[in-house]
Amino acid sequence: MKLLKSIEAVKKEGKKVVFTNGCFDILHQGHIICLREAKSFGDVLVVGLNTDSSISKLKGTDRPIKDEKTRMLILQALEDVDFVILFSEETPFQLIEKIKPHVLVKGGDYKPSEIIGAELVKSYGGEVKIVPYLKGNSSTQLINKLKN
Repeated sequence: MKLLKSIEAVKKEGKKVVFTNGCFDILHQGHIICLREAKSFGDVLVVGLNTDSSISKLKGTDRPIKDEKTRMLILQALEDVDFVILFSEETPFQLIEKIKPHVLVKGGDYKPSEIIGAELVKSYGGEVKIVPYLKGNSSTQLINKLKN
């Protein structure tokens, strides 16, 4: 995959690669803060983005609200995001295994024991960071608010 080769190239340049992932169905303040903070942990931010089919499996058949091409385009437009890679598996583990980021980042709504790939990243000397959760900011909450 061309994108993986690009990520390998920046690693060879000595740049620190940070990885985070999510659905990013309706981009909101919590996402922006998380992505900005994630980028601060390194030089290059890679975002693993759930495909439409994986979101439907995780969140229900009425999701996603925005299709994967739209979500990818929006993420790519953010200055803090360097690469966006779609993944269709239930978890981003295989992607983390291929990328081998220096830092793995998740939002504060996760406990350390719940972070997929954390043990793998730690096994080769990488770091796992949890950024604070901005209460009241989730795509699901926004969708439910709009429905009511």
